[in-house]
Amino acid sequence: MSDELHYLSLLEAGQKISNGEISSAELTEAMLARIEKLNPSLHPYVTVLGETARSDAAAADAELARGEARGPMHGVPIAVKDLMAITGVRTSAGMPILTDRKPDHDATVVTRLRAAGAVILGKLELTEGAYAAHHPDITDPVNPWNADYWPGVSSSGSGVATAAGLCFASLGTDTGGSIRFPSLACGVVGLKPTWGRVSRYGVYPLSETLDHIGPMTRNVGDAAAMLGALAGVDDNDPTTLSADVPDYLAALADGIRGIKIGVDEQFNSNGVDGVVTDALNTAINVLRGEGAQIQAVKMPPHDDVVDSWIPICSAEAALGHSETYPSRAAEYGPVMGGLLETGVALSGAEYAQATIHRRNFSGQLARLFDEVDLIAAPSMVVPTPRLDGMDELLGAPGALERLIRFTSPFDHSGSPTISLPCGFTEASAPLGFQLIGRHLDEELLLRAGHAFERATVWNARHPKV
Repeated sequence: MSDELHYLSLLEAGQKISNGEISSAELTEAMLARIEKLNPSLHPYVTVLGETARSDAAAADAELARGEARGPMHGVPIAVKDLMAITGVRTSAGMPILTDRKPDHDATVVTRLRAAGAVILGKLELTEGAYAAHHPDITDPVNPWNADYWPGVSSSGSGVATAAGLCFASLGTDTGGSIRFPSLACGVVGLKPTWGRVSRYGVYPLSETLDHIGPMTRNVGDAAAMLGALAGVDDNDPTTLSADVPDYLAALADGIRGIKIGVDEQFNSNGVDGVVTDALNTAINVLRGEGAQIQAVKMPPHDDVVDSWIPICSAEAALGHSETYPSRAAEYGPVMGGLLETGVALSGAEYAQATIHRRNFSGQLARLFDEVDLIAAPSMVVPTPRLDGMDELLGAPGALERLIRFTSPFDHSGSPTISLPCGFTEASAPLGFQLIGRHLDEELLLRAGHAFERATVWNARHPKV
């Protein structure tokens, strides 16, 4: 398949299928051939669903021939993170301990993608249990921009496959930054919706009250199309929100003239690498040029809420893994096992204190959105790191908290965020930043992302693989 095809956007691919330039079957076959060629070196796929993908593509072509169009992603090949249940398909959540797990149901997100006509190519690799590191027995996905660089966690396979043209879009999950980190590292768009906007039914949990599900794509329009298919109330998930789902795609052209974007320069620069700060400031100037009003704000104190992430995540993870931990502790990797051990040992008072910090921060952040419409911030304190620097980066006391400083607060608050590519380092590693919005204001986040994208060139660059 030519570069012209495998690096098409999801919407472009859907349009070519719709107008008969290429069939879903042809595009799916070509994508499966590309996966066969590149998966042995990049490792994003755990399971390739060739037979069902071919069947679904043929069905999509037949429906389109009858004039039964399901929407902009009808017939387009995509992939999902391997903690999202597909009936009868191994869903191991990056955990060798679950290698034989085959659910008897589909996750709601899988059901909704198929209802929109998408063709699911397969399941994508992730860190163990969707936490911070791959299990020692798992081969890590490889950053397609440069194999020496971190691909991001936990949705590593989703970031790699999307960036490398091994699917036209993917799904990831975000508990402390797991959509935004691989989106940053792999140079793609990542959308973490409002908590409860997308059903978690059938998605293996890390932390029930922190987990978010969202799209990872090569441009903002694709994320808008996917969220439109995914969002909405689900009777199988009582935490889903019943608010109406707007036409995200139709709103993209509205632009951001007059929109107020809050910037806390101290929050964005204190202890942050200058390369990250410079890229963010350049991005903010682009948004200003698109008509946004940039307004100085003061972010709520965030140290306590960042420190509260481990207590909440570990306690909830320990609950979720209670059938296998500590009874099968030896089968866990050291990083995931360490998280579960922390959760088992945590006191009720410690969990309560963390919850109080979480509620206080969330309330203060909600008040800040009385002043502005969006907030611009880095995604990490450093640019995408080299793999040989990760031990040093994560080995110091408080290193995890430093890593999740800009991401975890907005998992705590449940706020929607969008991660956008905004350049490259001198070593050609992708740079990115995030915008944060009010609850259920994904429409404005997508509009802002689209305006930024129209004014820049970053989403037009792709890895040479």
